[in-house]
Amino acid sequence: MNFKIGDRVEAMDDTITGIIKAINGEKITVLSDDGFLLIYEASDLIKMVDDRNLTVSNFEIAKIKSEKDMGKRKNVPAVKSKERIAPKMEVDLHIHQLIPSDRGLSNFDKLNIQLETAKRQLDFAISKKIQKVIFIHGVGEGVLKEELYFLFGRYENLKFYDADYQKYGFGATEVYIYQNINS
Repeated sequence: MNFKIGDRVEAMDDTITGIIKAINGEKITVLSDDGFLLIYEASDLIKMVDDRNLTVSNFEIAKIKSEKDMGKRKNVPAVKSKERIAPKMEVDLHIHQLIPSDRGLSNFDKLNIQLETAKRQLDFAISKKIQKVIFIHGVGEGVLKEELYFLFGRYENLKFYDADYQKYGFGATEVYIYQNINS
């Protein structure tokens, strides 16, 4: 690199910056910003650009941003064709979704209302040939979930498992209903 006296430089392997005061072949004397005279090999220095003379227009910034945005693809989850056409039914079994007020009801009464709703909705889904039903039961103490599993176990034409964790967390069960069972 062609250095000349007065150039602002930075040492490659150090955090020292300064101004060239003397050049003797490949040896360059630098007055550091701290006030010390230091001698470096020419290959150990980098010429710094005077950033006071650099200007960037708004047009150039907008152009760079648009180029950056063009490379990005939006992450759209790919839905399998079978899932796209299969209607999915969601049943929220939280007690406040089922009745206007739960005042005066015991836990046993609330549980019975939730289980009757689940059975009624499951029978509806079977009669209408809906393949997937999501029962949202919440996490709680797990009593409703266990009772639902007992209810689902009495049906021969379905399987059940935890629903999508990313969407429902641990508080939902997905039921898949087999449609082609010969009774």
